[in-house]
Amino acid sequence: QLQLVESGGGLVQPWGSLKLSCVASVSIFNINAMGWYRQTPGKQRELVARITRSGSTNYPDSVKGRFTISRDNAKNTVYLQMNRLRPEDTAVYYCSAGYVKYRGYYIPDYWGKGTQVTVCS
Repeated sequence: QLQLVESGGGLVQPWGSLKLSCVASVSIFNINAMGWYRQTPGKQRELVARITRSGSTNYPDSVKGRFTISRDNAKNTVYLQMNRLRPEDTAVYYCSAGYVKYRGYYIPDYWGKGTQVTVCS
């Protein structure tokens, strides 16, 4: 089974930056899409960034221009660079991997356990 391990979360002030890492147990060039999602209590898990094998990326408006997803195939690692962080970015951030396309998107089939990001003064 594919395993994903996130790291890099922590406490940061507003307008600060963090870089999250997700290490996969398999070569990520075999994974059609990697993504980052976040979740807070009482809310649905939401997509914050996605990257395909070809390098295509997708971001919601809430993070566009502030977050950047990237991958290093040699290290089997996907990154999420988060800049100009806001208190509303506070959440548990989860790494995901997708193999199967459904209605134009590679749906997340596997999940990491998450890493906490807290943005406050």
